[in-house]
Amino acid sequence: MSAVSLVKSPLTLEEFLALPETKPSREYIDGKVEQKPMPQGEHSIIQTFLSSRINEVGTSSKIALALTELRCNINGRSFVPDISVFIWKRLPKTASGRIANRIDTYPDWLIEILSPEQSANKVIKKIMVCLEAGTQLAWLVDPEDESVLVFKPQQFPEMKSEADVLPVLESLSLLELSASELFGWLHLE
Repeated sequence: MSAVSLVKSPLTLEEFLALPETKPSREYIDGKVEQKPMPQGEHSIIQTFLSSRINEVGTSSKIALALTELRCNINGRSFVPDISVFIWKRLPKTASGRIANRIDTYPDWLIEILSPEQSANKVIKKIMVCLEAGTQLAWLVDPEDESVLVFKPQQFPEMKSEADVLPVLESLSLLELSASELFGWLHLE
């Protein structure tokens, strides 16, 4: 048998999506399968509280919906953002009006919470792909140094920390949150 026949060609997106789901999730990026790290305490509490806070404002008037660990297929890649926020009118739905199981679009607002063993550059690459596809806003939350790196299309990233107010989608302008409040959730006193 030749060496060439032993080397498996990269999976296609459809082949990847046909694989069984895993915990933690795997992502498909540029023909490669990458395992996401298992969320730990700080990651989990920020993800839970933040998605709840967004949904308090977003769902009451059907403005937006925050979903956690939702697989999004974007431009031949498959990502599982920590939080994906969709403007209500862009929520992927079935013909009967139910939320779609397969999401073949970008979130309007992408939130990633950096885990200690995660490469910031790999996460930023994912954010850049989403911004190029149409995502309006992205946050890279770093619990270790208590900062949020904010990304918007066609702009340099902006670092937010302490009392800085964090930018949100324009339609969620009633949601006011500072970096210190976000990281205050880590202190269970």
